[in-house]
Amino acid sequence: MKNDNKVLACVDQSRFADYVADYAAWAARRMDAPLEFLHVIDRHPEIGSGNDHSGAIGINSQENLLNQLSLEDEARTKTIREQGRLFLNRLRERAIAAGTESVDIRQRYGELEETLVEQASGVRFLVLGRRGESAEITQRDIGRNVERVVRALHKPILAVTEDFREPQRVMIAFDGGSVTRRGVELVATSPLLRGLPIHLLMSGKASHDAPRQIEWARTTLAAAGYKVDTAIIPGDAESIIAKSVREQSIDLLIMGAYAHSTLRALFFGSKTADLLRSSTIPTLLLR
Repeated sequence: MKNDNKVLACVDQSRFADYVADYAAWAARRMDAPLEFLHVIDRHPEIGSGNDHSGAIGINSQENLLNQLSLEDEARTKTIREQGRLFLNRLRERAIAAGTESVDIRQRYGELEETLVEQASGVRFLVLGRRGESAEITQRDIGRNVERVVRALHKPILAVTEDFREPQRVMIAFDGGSVTRRGVELVATSPLLRGLPIHLLMSGKASHDAPRQIEWARTTLAAAGYKVDTAIIPGDAESIIAKSVREQSIDLLIMGAYAHSTLRALFFGSKTADLLRSSTIPTLLLR
């Protein structure tokens, strides 16, 4: 699919793929954009044949062994590709059944981050699971690819959770900075959330400039036809956002992501990661 306006859904063969597919199909319909499912296969999967070749080296045996291993690798690669094709076709049918008209699939060998950077120019909106196949095995709260992908791409990225529920109430965690200001402008001009009520929340360190900043965001969204309510609640952003999500029955959170360097996050942690762990709803991450 050669299109500079597509919704790209990154999927792996885990139970989270269906949720990614459902949210991606929803976004594509709302934005009237083509949808593509991307499945990236690791170049170096940690898969062994299970056969013991320790005693196979003898006269003329090395060449035979190499040929055997090459044939085994070729057969394994073919099996993996066929499994991926069937998996992607199932998701394509699921998206079409949900009402998405233009759906394509693609399988690539490589690293997810590198592949997405290569394709970034053709992507309007990216959807991926907050957890994936590796996180399902290790029981991590956030999949290993999420932070790397969000840091690498300057695209709106929807990180989804378990179970699809069509968003009805949206909250923007607004801090007055350039990233969330661009986020407000993006929401105002995009059809993705048109017609949905928006709750604007400023939290964190108290600021005398907060009323002016949040009023700019409110009027920008109101001018685009949105029904907007606002709140300024100083204090710990993570706990205030989590509490507001519950109290306001929010089912989609929008926030800036990974504003600090990876080195700083290594020593002091990341507010983005903390919020992703505590949030139980899909989160639209802005860079």
